[in-house]
Amino acid sequence: MYRRPQFDELMSRMKEPRRFIQVLSGPRQVGKSTLVKQVLQEIDLPYLFVTADSVPPENTAWIGETWSTARARLQIAQASEYLLVIDEVHKIDNWSEAVKKEWDMDTFNDVPIKVVLLGSSRLLLKDGLTESLAGRFEIIRMSHWSYLEMREAFGFDINQYVYYGGYPGGALLIKDFRRWQRYVKESIVAPAIERDVLSTKIVYKPELMRQLFDLGCVYSGKELSLNKMLGQLLDAGNVTTLANYLTTLDESRLLCGLHKYANDAARKYNSVPKLMVYNTALLSAQSGVAFEKAFTTPTEWGRWVESAVGAFLLNQADEVGYKMYYWRERNDEVDFIIEYNRKCVAIEVKSGRRTDNEGLKKFREQFNPAHSFIVGSGGIPVEEFLTFNLERLF
Repeated sequence: MYRRPQFDELMSRMKEPRRFIQVLSGPRQVGKSTLVKQVLQEIDLPYLFVTADSVPPENTAWIGETWSTARARLQIAQASEYLLVIDEVHKIDNWSEAVKKEWDMDTFNDVPIKVVLLGSSRLLLKDGLTESLAGRFEIIRMSHWSYLEMREAFGFDINQYVYYGGYPGGALLIKDFRRWQRYVKESIVAPAIERDVLSTKIVYKPELMRQLFDLGCVYSGKELSLNKMLGQLLDAGNVTTLANYLTTLDESRLLCGLHKYANDAARKYNSVPKLMVYNTALLSAQSGVAFEKAFTTPTEWGRWVESAVGAFLLNQADEVGYKMYYWRERNDEVDFIIEYNRKCVAIEVKSGRRTDNEGLKKFREQFNPAHSFIVGSGGIPVEEFLTFNLERLF
């Protein structure tokens, strides 16, 4: 079975002395539970793996009972250390307070129980960690699967990855578009919106949130003002509501609205957003445009390629720590600007969609980036760029 890079990171931390709760955080269907099970198969530690999936949310005592079981098994086994793994922990009400209580008790009493937490909702995990467990945890971030991973694990070529994206669960379904599309919509999108987003945030207009997500996926790679978005959505709302919903979708690692790059923060955050999916599978499934049609239509395929490059940049942003923008002045534009430690890199994507490239030249003259280059036609091949370690650019 394929092992993601985070396998070595978690395995290494499990071999260290007990210091922090380890939290696996990431969007749905990226292999968090699978990775933990792979580590458990290899690690030389007694362990207890439990899931809160079928536990009533109000049963907060379940966490304490589970922890007591781990302590008893540690004592019976007379082991020097013990590992407790709790999956779907966010489904328990006030889970973070319960975890804090048990962890602090073990710390005070020198009980050597190491803890790994994971769950399908990135938002619920994030809220619980920031509320109660400050200073007690480390996060291992798991992003959407990269081109390199999908190629090594499932034999994807670059065009398949650009279109079908990085969901391992759908990799074996791509020969049947309707089945693959249903999988993405019903097993990934619906739970992510209905269970994670709507159960975490106060969303007064759930239908507006769903419409915004659908519209954002279809318009991935395009600039679209919030006012124009409202004009295309059926449910009434306002610009502030829409902006908040877009932020929530970004926090869920589904869809974001890139801000325009500028010298001052006010101009950045008041700009027209450029919509971008975190996984091109979302663009493909929501648009309903079949692979053959997208691939053989240059203007369409250009947007898919740009979205694939954008998704790659977005998914590395968490790890590297850079911020991401786009740039436009009148008719001149640069698809992506990444900024880190007061240095910026300008990236233009070309795949036959545009023939001119004045944007890079104008951007260089105005901002003097550390690097500026083309990805695609006449530049770095897309297949090569999607294997880059972007941290080295800085």
